Amino acid sequence: MHTLSAFLSRHGAVIRVALTRVRGSSPREAGTEMFVSPDALWGTIGGGQLEYMAIDQARAMLRDGRAGATMDVPLGPEIGQCCGGRVEIALTLMDEADQAAARARAKTETDALPHVYVLGAGHVGRALADLFQHLPVKCVLIDTRLEELSLVTADVETRLSAVPEMDIAAAPPGSAFIVLTHDHALDFLLTSAALARGDAAYVGMIGSATKRAKFRNWAHDHAGGQTIDQLNCPIGASGSRDKRPGVIAAFVVAEVMADLTSEPAATIPRGTQQTP
Repeated sequence: MHTLSAFLSRHGAVIRVALTRVRGSSPREAGTEMFVSPDALWGTIGGGQLEYMAIDQARAMLRDGRAGATMDVPLGPEIGQCCGGRVEIALTLMDEADQAAARARAKTETDALPHVYVLGAGHVGRALADLFQHLPVKCVLIDTRLEELSLVTADVETRLSAVPEMDIAAAPPGSAFIVLTHDHALDFLLTSAALARGDAAYVGMIGSATKRAKFRNWAHDHAGGQTIDQLNCPIGASGSRDKRPGVIAAFVVAEVMADLTSEPAATIPRGTQQTP
């Protein structure tokens, strides 16, 4: 797995580049940091000319043996950016204590990542894992079938589970649950378990408007009248009729990330185009 700790271990001399002050509009907020070695990078302070300038400064420091520098950069036409704000940057040659502190910050951030549980390792489940591995979430791909999990190539946690309801129950608050198993009855059980938590950031079940209606009736009869107001079904309902797994996964990931990174809003049933 690619981690900051691994990056720091691979590269001897590293400059920490940190935004210390942001005024007005900027690609990233104060506190954002990236790490620069003579031939590699970790992280980003927003890209564009600002980042190129910071990288050049950092590598000049490494060549010259300088331990620290600052930059005060207006984000205007003079550097080819149109944000209109202004940023101050601190560049520091990291010693062992700096690296230990950076590792600790990275671990804290990793531990705080929202969990996304993909329940079902079929074609769409694996496509979801392929995308989530690049995003700031901890993705857990769960299935009852070892043969499906063996096909996963994404850098995510895979979990063989005979009783996925237990994995749902043990998930941390604010998790997202995407249910797309090989069995409709299991989909209903797992979706009901995710909704019953009451603290999920997102609950989605693959299917159609018809499947949503069937689940509503099932929940009424078998789950104590459970409401499905917070359920996203169909998932990734964008109006697209393209049923290829990668396309479905792209729309679902956008939907999940919007819910994970936005303020809670009233639930509006999403789309009716997807088939079970």
